Amino acid sequence: MALWRAYQRALAAHPWKVQVLTAGSLMGLGDVISQQLVERRGLHGHQFTRTLTMASLGCGFVGPVVGGWYRVLDRLIPGTTKADALKKMLLDQVGFAPCFLGCFLPLVGALNGLSAQDNWAKLQRDYPDALITNYYAGCCPVCCCDLELLPVLEGTSTLSLPPTASSSPQ
Repeated sequence: MALWRAYQRALAAHPWKVQVLTAGSLMGLGDVISQQLVERRGLHGHQFTRTLTMASLGCGFVGPVVGGWYRVLDRLIPGTTKADALKKMLLDQVGFAPCFLGCFLPLVGALNGLSAQDNWAKLQRDYPDALITNYYAGCCPVCCCDLELLPVLEGTSTLSLPPTASSSPQ
């Protein structure tokens, strides 16, 4: 619990930095889990450059883009009611997810060294499945509840903008 409180304090003090580092850490950890538990590579077979690439992608693309989107979403639809959460989820899934995946998948392909032609073919092949999978995960009632309940748990909106220099306490 102390670690969670420390994370919450850091998030309140430096929201942008913490969101970016969190995204990078989670993507790096996700790759470690994938390589070790799913692919069963073992330590000697672990592709450390792949893990570093995924962590960098989280810090350099996913964290800033998703964090920025949630700030925009919170401005477009302020509030934390069930109706607000549903509106946010719908706008996120209909407006943001298709665009984000359309950028994310080619970026991963480019980082993996695919040629433009191979990357385009991979995007055409993988995009529909990725979007459908995203809809299964992103439109579930739990995700909608998260948009509603997390602000209550944290005491502020999870999607809110950090205070500006003029409004922050001195």
